[in-house]
Parts: sequence; C-alpha cells; structure tokens
Amino acid sequence: MIRGRCHVIDGDTIVIGRERIRLFGIDAPELDHPYGKKSKWAMIHLCRGQEITATVTGELSYDRHVAVCTLPDGRDLSEELVKQGLALDWPAFSGGRYRQFEPGGVRKRLWRASTRQWGAPGWNDLPTSRPEAPTAGSGPRRVPPGASSPRSPGPSGSPRDEPRW
Repeated sequence: MIRGRCHVIDGDTIVIGRERIRLFGIDAPELDHPYGKKSKWAMIHLCRGQEITATVTGELSYDRHVAVCTLPDGRDLSEELVKQGLALDWPAFSGGRYRQFEPGGVRKRLWRASTRQWGAPGWNDLPTSRPEAPTAGSGPRRVPPGASSPRSPGPSGSPRDEPRW
C-alpha cells in the first residue's frame, strides 16, 4: 500500500512520492487526444489536498505500479473519473468493474481510448478529431495518381509524417 499526496500526470497516472501509479481498470484519453486535458484536470480537482491510498495489485504497466486508488472518504478514483465521462472501463483489466458507471454515449465521445482497447493497429496514428459522416451522394475521396495519401509521405516526405516518439 502506498499513501500520500499525489502529483497528477494524466487522467490515469499519478505519482505518490517517487512511485508512478497507473489507476486500475480504466483508460483515460492521452493528453494530446480529445478530452485528455479535461481528464487530467478532473483528476487534479479530485486529488487536490487529499491523501491518496494506492492499493497495489502487483501488476506493472510501463514501469508504473497498477493500483486501486482511493480518496480519504473511500471513493475510488477510477470510478469517479468514469462517472464523469472522462475515462472508460477497460474490461480486459477490470473485469467490467467500472462499466456500470459509464454515462451513455461516452464510448463514442472517447472513441480514441475505446479504439485502443480493441487493439486496433495504428490507433495512435488516427486523426485527433472524428471525421464527419459522409453525406448522401458523396463517395470515397479519390487521390490523383502521383499525389500522396493522408497516411503516406508525399514526394518531399514532410515532417508531419515522421513517427512521434
């Protein structure tokens, strides 16, 4: 068990002392994704001035301890963020523990996190905003021969096409 005030990294990662902790069972948007900063700020408001108790599960995720984190009044931080519609239950890890707290339509709104959960290849290369649905009569966008598609570098290979590390 780890206890203390925390520093919030993002919606599902905090630091207590020197220990990086991944909140158990949820997936919050990354900071550069839609709702990512809002998720982080919601976590900051929940944790501000509070002593957090992290009950470590024994698992590690990218060198972070996975833990069920609670506030002094017993509220589960993962549950609170899911209730606010700023994180999703990740059933592969939670066993569905937080699914009942997801507001209607949240998986559509947090579609990037939802896509990541399904393990879709290249999920991180998806655009940051959801494309509009095609209108009647519109077909697929055609790329003229010799032109570059949005997913491949053009003849000059712009920096936008470089991988983000």
